[in-house]
Amino acid sequence: MSTSLTDSTNRLAWLLDDLELDGVRFAVLLSDDGLRVAHSPGISKDEAERFAAAASGLRSLGKALGEFCGGYPNAVRQNMTEYDEGMILITAAGAGTLLGVATTAEVDLGLVAHRMNELAERVGRELGAPPRRDEFRRAEISL
Repeated sequence: MSTSLTDSTNRLAWLLDDLELDGVRFAVLLSDDGLRVAHSPGISKDEAERFAAAASGLRSLGKALGEFCGGYPNAVRQNMTEYDEGMILITAAGAGTLLGVATTAEVDLGLVAHRMNELAERVGRELGAPPRRDEFRRAEISL
């Protein structure tokens, strides 16, 4: 049985418990089109919604650049952006669902990526957010 992503509460936040690691600032589960599904305690709901929108945009940019890594279509597996004070990691977590994590600069990246992939697999079995309309998919492909 799958869980609806339309719930505006944070009742799915427990899914993110495995990402409460040293160096992880917060985690956000989001739909592919940028809607917050759940967030960890390290971020407010408003900030999680902003993060979800930005993470979705970053993911779209990654899709647009995929052709330069071997042709088209070339699926994005994970986005990783490094900043002076940390990293942003985004990975697919089921049909139409993404998992985003913000870290500090002092983080065990291998452990975080491993936990993200485990969680993404588990979330993928539990939830999925189909695209809202075919027009969004066509627009995305034309990039």
